[in-house]
Amino acid sequence: MPDATQLECFKNPAPDRDYVIEHIADEFTSVCPKTGHPDFGTVTLRYRPARTCVELKAYKLYLQSFRNEGIFYEAVTNTIRDNLVAAMDPVWLELTTDWKGRGGIRSRITATHGDVPRRN
Repeated sequence: MPDATQLECFKNPAPDRDYVIEHIADEFTSVCPKTGHPDFGTVTLRYRPARTCVELKAYKLYLQSFRNEGIFYEAVTNTIRDNLVAAMDPVWLELTTDWKGRGGIRSRITATHGDVPRRN
């Protein structure tokens, strides 16, 4: 299983401001545990930081560590969500994985943490 200790954070430069950060990783890969075939998808992370923000190089390396993992879509999504929440303790977080089609079916999995921020 990918190592969550790879995730690094830095101090939120505007902790009193209500803002949302979005990172899109469109080259995510893992392996289907049933067939052994590669799965390709996009991981979209949206969050409202509290005291810390995720550092992008560490986040990228963490995502790349799933490359050879035999893991279902739902487990990927919830594992990444859980590890990011543990690392950052954000006010709010939404993690969505959008998977390329296989057999005519595309999948999108979303896992959240906290209350959705209000729109100004």
